[in-house]
Amino acid sequence: MLAHRIIWSCVFMILLVMVSGKWRAFVHTIKHMKQDRKKIISITLASIVITLNWFLFIFAVNGGHVLQASLGYYINPILSILLGLIILKEPSTKAQIFSFILAGAAVIYLTLGYGIFPWISIFLAASFAIYGFIKKTLDLSAMFGLTLETLVMTPFALLYIWLAPQAQGFSLNPILTVENLFLIGGGIVTAIPLLLFAAGARRIPLASVGFLQYVAPTVMFFLGVFLYKESFTTHHMITFLFIWLALAIYMYSLYKQLPRKRGKKH
Repeated sequence: MLAHRIIWSCVFMILLVMVSGKWRAFVHTIKHMKQDRKKIISITLASIVITLNWFLFIFAVNGGHVLQASLGYYINPILSILLGLIILKEPSTKAQIFSFILAGAAVIYLTLGYGIFPWISIFLAASFAIYGFIKKTLDLSAMFGLTLETLVMTPFALLYIWLAPQAQGFSLNPILTVENLFLIGGGIVTAIPLLLFAAGARRIPLASVGFLQYVAPTVMFFLGVFLYKESFTTHHMITFLFIWLALAIYMYSLYKQLPRKRGKKH
């Protein structure tokens, strides 16, 4: 599934670059990047980190850990802000620091109370936060960036399918099977949300971006509980309440900062 997700994301992105008439600009970007070692390292790291993130998500969903995946994407924005504070030295308020402490307490509580460290949640959150940080420091358009990231990993995905043909799950005859369409569609539904998020983030307020980031894990949370019937204990409930409270405090602190920022612009 991961191999096909990479390959079909790459195919879709290359077609998108061509259809949008940006192929020459894309080739020019690649030629320019050859002279910039820092960008090559950054795009390679971004490729590896997002591939690990995709693998963990596939593992979580297929292994019956949808709630852990949901928790991971709730924690992700908080880790992203924490990276900004520690590495980029971005300013923070007392409320934001308190929200980090609450989120950390939630993870510790689940670990001690439930007896299992939520490693899927932590690694999902950490990998996507690191990916976001690399993308923030990389001066590259969303379209070209995602195309290059999938292009870097596609040879490895093709090699895996060639070495393990019995595990590929893709048939050439007949080609229009339900499984084939799902595998191809997996690549498309991977690329489109990442592109739309990058484009939308430039057009709407920061508070709105932050709020919308919690739509996906909330949907995931309800799917895990009501569709997949995963075990939802008191420990899970308290953990999610801590996370939701931390996010509410963080979002409120952002909302309070918006009038000040607007005032400074005027």
